[in-house]
Amino acid sequence: MRIKGTLEIYFQFNLLKKRKLTIGASKIKLGKEWMLSEYDALDASKASDWQRLFGNGRLTNILAEHVWEHIPDEETRLSNQNCYDYLQKGGRLRIAVPDGNNPDKEYIEWVRVGGSGVGAHDHKILYTYDVMKSRLEKAGFRVELLEYWNENGQFHYTDWTTDGGMVHRSRRYDPRNKDGKLGYTSLIVDGLKD
Repeated sequence: MRIKGTLEIYFQFNLLKKRKLTIGASKIKLGKEWMLSEYDALDASKASDWQRLFGNGRLTNILAEHVWEHIPDEETRLSNQNCYDYLQKGGRLRIAVPDGNNPDKEYIEWVRVGGSGVGAHDHKILYTYDVMKSRLEKAGFRVELLEYWNENGQFHYTDWTTDGGMVHRSRRYDPRNKDGKLGYTSLIVDGLKD
């Protein structure tokens, strides 16, 4: 366990009353209202880690950009449930992962399990919107699809704000998307706790 990271999160949550958490992104700049965590401070699948950091407190937002594809199947179920349990009513979990329905064969080769892209050697699953939606609903979330490719190779998006979490690898913010062409997108979903 990384003591420094654990203490930083604990301090921010309990003393500064921050209620927004980013899982697996301690190097990403999201603004001072976000607590940043890495695996050694918070394993999303372990209820004991959540309890140690947050006790009976609840979060307003959780963001995981390109993290869930690295989590083994059973641990994903536990991670989804822990996020649901530690969000307050009205809270939002935003997840962005590589999109398994992307029609670009080079993209799929880059992001598939064992693919050629950076970090793909550790990918455990290549999600599609229907698989992600189903898994989040099983944890109790109401799901909003923000950006995704469907089975017919059509891209869908809903305008979303960064209040729920900034996703850099998205239609709007990834610099590879220019001149009306999508160079890189993610499957982006919000899980809402009603």
